[in-house]
Amino acid sequence: MSIFMPILIGLIAVTLISLIPEPHRRTVNAVIVAGAGAAYLSGGGLGYAEFVLPIVMTYVAYRGLTSYAWIGLGWLLHTVWDVIHHLKGAPILPFAEHSSFGCAICDPVIALWCFAGGPSVIGWLRARLSLKPSTSPTSDTATSGTEPTPAGPTPAR
Repeated sequence: MSIFMPILIGLIAVTLISLIPEPHRRTVNAVIVAGAGAAYLSGGGLGYAEFVLPIVMTYVAYRGLTSYAWIGLGWLLHTVWDVIHHLKGAPILPFAEHSSFGCAICDPVIALWCFAGGPSVIGWLRARLSLKPSTSPTSDTATSGTEPTPAGPTPAR
């Protein structure tokens, strides 16, 4: 399985979530990570151990209501659960055998964004791609290659 698509899916998810204005963005992320904690409940691949992650993720999501770091931690915990399910052969989507592997690649992308504070991706791109005016004091110094001295021009010798 290629890792390109899970990374792309993670980037798309982060971009779409970043369209939600703050402070609602962090709250929505906390709810999403709480839901991710229950994603494996219907599969039963780990038996009663499947109840561990939803309990832990409920606490993590609650703490995530005020901190992106907790949400990032939640995505990393889900990554561990994805790896366990992939190795056990109990994927998140029973009809897609590598779905847990893909989720284990996608989740850290979201976690990294959360650890960065959940910034607006569109705002970041706008800031990076905008053309900023030149900061040189005069156009003469930019073309002549000489810098003026603070005391003014130097006298001829």
